[in-house]
Amino acid sequence: MTIAINWKTGFEIELAAPRNVTREDLAKTLAAKTGDRVERFFHPQSEPSKVPGRPTFENLTHGFRLTDIEGQWVASFVDDLTLQADFDKRVPSLPGWCRIVSDDRRLLRLIMLQCDPNDSPEDILEPLARLFDTEIVCHGSGMFQVFDDRGQSIAICAPLPGERQRPCEIITAPIVSDHHTRLSDLLESAREMGFLLPREGATHIHFDAAPLCSASTIARLVRLLAMFGDDLKQLVGSNPHCVRLGAWPKELQILTDSPEFLAMAWPDARAELSKVKLSKYCDFNLLNIAKEDKAKHSFEIRILPSTLDADEILHAAALFEGLLTFSCGSTNLDNMLSGSFAAFLTAIPMPENCTRYWQAKFGRQNKLVTTPSV
Repeated sequence: MTIAINWKTGFEIELAAPRNVTREDLAKTLAAKTGDRVERFFHPQSEPSKVPGRPTFENLTHGFRLTDIEGQWVASFVDDLTLQADFDKRVPSLPGWCRIVSDDRRLLRLIMLQCDPNDSPEDILEPLARLFDTEIVCHGSGMFQVFDDRGQSIAICAPLPGERQRPCEIITAPIVSDHHTRLSDLLESAREMGFLLPREGATHIHFDAAPLCSASTIARLVRLLAMFGDDLKQLVGSNPHCVRLGAWPKELQILTDSPEFLAMAWPDARAELSKVKLSKYCDFNLLNIAKEDKAKHSFEIRILPSTLDADEILHAAALFEGLLTFSCGSTNLDNMLSGSFAAFLTAIPMPENCTRYWQAKFGRQNKLVTTPSV
């Protein structure tokens, strides 16, 4: 039975290409099947730095964007630096694959606007050098650096570290309908090509935040997830090796439980949310809502394991769609929060096949005998 999702959602699925295959190969394979187009682009990331005084290095790596015949974005295939265990750093970099490193993300934004990701590593920073009226300095071993006219480093282009062409996070465009077909098409090709589940892998679901923008809805959502978040992690089988997860700060629940917050109009409530020290690196990401991120105005579920099974992803999407729908309602939560997780699971509005799926999984985890719904 098809799993019906009625919420506008985007998906991020972390995978690993087999050896001698790259994320670019997956993008091109899909394009060959569908007639879509593949474009190389700069994908920004941050990584910890060992240089004193510089906690992070900002960098750009090669991503590949799939667009349809009308030029609409379908999906992107990018690196993810949280994926480390499955890749051998001793393997030589593939020709033409590089990364651009800087200590200032504003400079990387400039590079994204001025430089061509299709250029060769020795030429890719040439437009940047022209902007600063300097020359590219070659350090050997495939490293090229641009300084400003006062000798300060602007950016370095270096060979991509060993096997970093293999990590592949599939990022879908927001999907409004026919979620199953869209996800199945992406993952079927990945399975056929032998893509793997990385040790630290996860799946993230971004739910369109527009229906959630009220103080009462956010307050209900925070209460529900504060109470049952750990149960949900166990139910969905969160990957214990996944990094960048964690709880919300205590200040969030204190704020959203207050009568003053509940009485606020949304602009004021959002402004108060933005003052809480939220991070995207947690189990449930509210930061995009609090900061009113127009490029990614979503509520993000980050606790799901990596998978190549579209049905598994959509069962999880239906579960959390039901939870969000429940949060948007007006049912009194006191009885719900004083009950068991099993009762809560039964109360979440979901398609019948999804309710049976999660009740059966909960029963197996807890060695319970469950009676299927008629």
